[in-house]
Amino acid sequence: MTTNTKNILKATGILLIGLLLGWILFGGNNTSEEIHDHSAEQAENTIWTCSMHPQIKQSEAGKCPLCGMDLIPLENQSTDMNSIEMTENAMKLANIQTMVVGTKNTNKEIRLNGKVQIDERKLYAQTTHIPGRIEQLTINFTGDKVNRGQTLAMVYSPELVTAQEELLQANAIKSAQPDLFAAAKQKLRNWKISDNTISKIVSSGKAIQKFPITADVSGIVTAKKVALGDYVNRGMPLYEIADLTSVWILFDVYESDMIWVKVGDKVSYTLQSFPGETFEGTISFIDPMIHAQTRVATARVEVKNVGNKLKPEMFASGIIKDHLSKTASQEIVIPKSAIMWTGERSIVYIKNKNSTIFTLREVTLGTSLGDSYSIKDGLENGEEIVVNGTFTVDAASQLAGKPSMMNTDGGKAMTGHIGHNNTESTESSAMEKEEGHSKMNARISVSKEFQQQLNTVFDTYLAVKEALVNDNATKAQKLASELLKLISKVDMNLLTTKEAHTHWMAITKEISNSSKIISSTSEIETQRIGFINLSKSISKSVEIFGINKKVYQQFCPMANSDKGAIWLSSNEKIMNPYFGASMLSCGTVQKIIE
Repeated sequence: MTTNTKNILKATGILLIGLLLGWILFGGNNTSEEIHDHSAEQAENTIWTCSMHPQIKQSEAGKCPLCGMDLIPLENQSTDMNSIEMTENAMKLANIQTMVVGTKNTNKEIRLNGKVQIDERKLYAQTTHIPGRIEQLTINFTGDKVNRGQTLAMVYSPELVTAQEELLQANAIKSAQPDLFAAAKQKLRNWKISDNTISKIVSSGKAIQKFPITADVSGIVTAKKVALGDYVNRGMPLYEIADLTSVWILFDVYESDMIWVKVGDKVSYTLQSFPGETFEGTISFIDPMIHAQTRVATARVEVKNVGNKLKPEMFASGIIKDHLSKTASQEIVIPKSAIMWTGERSIVYIKNKNSTIFTLREVTLGTSLGDSYSIKDGLENGEEIVVNGTFTVDAASQLAGKPSMMNTDGGKAMTGHIGHNNTESTESSAMEKEEGHSKMNARISVSKEFQQQLNTVFDTYLAVKEALVNDNATKAQKLASELLKLISKVDMNLLTTKEAHTHWMAITKEISNSSKIISSTSEIETQRIGFINLSKSISKSVEIFGINKKVYQQFCPMANSDKGAIWLSSNEKIMNPYFGASMLSCGTVQKIIE
């Protein structure tokens, strides 16, 4: 290789190296500048919120319009505020079950209660056509069976005896006065005396003293109206007789269900007297009038009573199915256990695909279908919803400060975990983030009037605790509602310092959130989850403001999924609200709040 060629190659290499170094130096600066600009853009898009009122969201920093606290950046801005994440372990502990919704025929099922009744068209009153005194009764009790033509009673009638004497006298002069004899015979016929009987009277020449009353129909005696020796007038009822070869089953149809029940509907029914047997019938008549007190109408099913198996007054339970088959449509149908009602809204929880994140969703209910509801709006075919443990998921959402059934705006929970659900929060308490809130246990001087109001709240808290101790979920639910009302009535104007005001705002929100959880469900395990945070909030309020009485803070290490939980008591004796009768004495006195 020549010297010139070597020099050319060296020059080319030096040039390439120089170009590479220049690109690295100047290109790197340009990239750095672009990253800086992107960060600035992110800062401009920051959303600011209040730690005490998370529903407040603003595009720039400032003061909270509700409480005046400094706004803070909203963490996890990409996270759906309507969603709550639970661990697999928490889902198993809470027995949370889900299902994938789909469309099907919305055929309504109506359940009816009724009774077997006598067919009114086959109920007869057996009357007497002869006035007089009852000399003999051949049927002496109700329930006896009679046949048509059977003698029921014997009657002595002075008027009939006189009429027979007139017949005999007219018979003696009938050749001279045949019209008189004919009139005497007709008088007896008017008393339903047969021509054969009249002929016997004439041939014997003697008046019959007692005349029989015979049954006009066959059936069962359902009522006995007379006794031996009674005087009866013509047309007076002696017995009521019912023909039970066919009967009615009268079902009660409530006013709200009348639109779904039509003449011709098939009814499948059962009777308590025949367990395991199912009968079928057709509605032949619906009462056009609604009973003023019971607000029900009756639907009639006519039944052939073979062998007299069906007895009047037997209870029947009927079901009408598939009566919407003519107008059936494909709609989304979900079980009632999946729905929570607030009085104004109906909500469900959707499980996100391939995750344990649950999202609150408001739905519009359609027709009630017995144990399920059709959904008009809010769900789509193929979505997965919670059908068991819905209240537990809602409690977890509320304690995490997310929107829930009773709290549409959400609110931050005081603690970083959620009771038995083991649902760990990735954020610390909002109160502990703000300066001055990290140690909320120093006593603050407040007025006696405020302490008295707080003492009323504390007494109601103790009543909730006693209800849980006694495993009485219904009473705990009612008392939690009272506690919710009481906390809203505490006069915040009695707090004269900013410090007291700030602390009370934080505490009262937590008491309200926990009370809502307990008052919104009758499931005692969910109530005990809410009671964990309620006890912490009440304990904090007693420590900070005082109630002029000695309070025992007690602790159970096995509660809260073995994480432990506190509660308050007015006496030293341990009465565990987290386990009730199963482990009533589990726990110790942790400290005394003077």
